[in-house]
Amino acid sequence: MDLQALKNKYDIIGNDPALNEALETAVKFAPTGLSVLIQGESGVGKESFARIIHQFSSRRQKAFFAVNCGALPRELVNSELFGHVKGSFTGAVETRKGYFEEADGGTLFLDEIAELPLESQALLLRVLQSGEYRKVGSNKVEHTDVRIVAATNIHLYEAVKRGKFREDLYFRLSAAQIRIPPLRDRKSDIYLLFRKFTSDFSEVNGMCKISLRPEAIRLLEQYRWPGNIRQLQGFTQSLTAQLSVKVTPTLQRIELGARELQPFMPREEGDPIPALYEGPQPSSSSFNADERQAIFKAIFDLKQEVDALKARLDRRSLPAPAEPVTPVEEEAEWQAQEEFPAPVSEDLSVRHKEEILIRQALEKNHGNRKKAAEELGMSERTLYRKLPPEFRKK
Repeated sequence: MDLQALKNKYDIIGNDPALNEALETAVKFAPTGLSVLIQGESGVGKESFARIIHQFSSRRQKAFFAVNCGALPRELVNSELFGHVKGSFTGAVETRKGYFEEADGGTLFLDEIAELPLESQALLLRVLQSGEYRKVGSNKVEHTDVRIVAATNIHLYEAVKRGKFREDLYFRLSAAQIRIPPLRDRKSDIYLLFRKFTSDFSEVNGMCKISLRPEAIRLLEQYRWPGNIRQLQGFTQSLTAQLSVKVTPTLQRIELGARELQPFMPREEGDPIPALYEGPQPSSSSFNADERQAIFKAIFDLKQEVDALKARLDRRSLPAPAEPVTPVEEEAEWQAQEEFPAPVSEDLSVRHKEEILIRQALEKNHGNRKKAAEELGMSERTLYRKLPPEFRKK
């Protein structure tokens, strides 16, 4: 079996060993006729594995049906799965086939199987054991030859212990299991998927593809992606739509660094797409909370030093040393200073703060004056005039 050809056919991206093992297991189970249980978080691509099992089985010429058990109305679950006869309940104006009759000879993929009511689970177990079922409102026993591939995004045996899932059905299904790893355990595959999604979206919309610099790739990989592949796809498409431009003969690709990517990253777990960034553009000066706190602390320290120097020049006695404070009091003090910084003279608030910002920007950009000037929103010539002494010598 050519594993890469299989991935290409079913649009599966990645080279993670756990992913490859899951694919190989699916191909091994496929020709056996066993019922298969696929376990994995929402968004990892469980239906693709079910289709692979069907395609590599002797049933590939027959029907494949995918049913989301969590989306079935609870009062109509049995009717949807097993069918009903005319007049069996209000609204049953005609006899109707269920999925087990429609899929006879083929494969039925039951996604979110843990959402089935216990009564329906008992009827499903009977079909698995004997191939027998009854339509809702009928006493006639029907027969079907359907292979079941089930999937769940929860720990199914925990549901058994809570009385939410039948133990006998669990053991019937769990003999052949496939576990699909979540995206956070496939970090090396995240950027491969990102490139695929931005490429597909760009081609459809005539836009430039987005590529990431190494530090931006690391930022992408650090996020947990609780929505897995589905979330990453939505994020990538939205990011491309917001930051890309129409492709031209001279512009085919846009490259982003961590600084440009950061404002669009999901702000908390569960965000399916990047939030629209309403702050300053990535090219302008921006500092996070830690950087701002460091600046205010530096200004406060400078003020204390200047006050001490003035006291000596005026031959005034210096104030007694302050009593030591606890770490908790110190933290509270700095939080208060960040929100309401201590008043300083106009000379200090302009000259010293400006020098601190310039020094930080230069250190950030490894002494590159042009990049530092762009970050600070000033011309390179203006930056040169305001350079701290140690940077003028460079």
